[in-house]
Amino acid sequence: MRFNGTGEMIEALDYPTTTDEIIDNHGQYELELQRGTEQVGEILERLGTEEFETPEEVRLSVRSAVGHKAIGRRFYSDRDPTALGESGPTPLSL
Repeated sequence: MRFNGTGEMIEALDYPTTTDEIIDNHGQYELELQRGTEQVGEILERLGTEEFETPEEVRLSVRSAVGHKAIGRRFYSDRDPTALGESGPTPLSL
């Protein structure tokens, strides 16, 4: 995920601030995600009304609320067991 100037905007906010204030004043900022873009306003709307005391709280909230465009291959896991009929790695217990 690339913040594309959003990081500077988050740092420049007057704290404390709320999701509603950020959405109203800066919701049009876009994050570049692995499979597209998403606006900060769309992301923060998923959280409901919150109050933030620091820029780090805003960044963590944005990172935790991004949509599926932020992940690579959906529903993929390299930790899934080997399917029946396939040979896979030998399990190793640490």
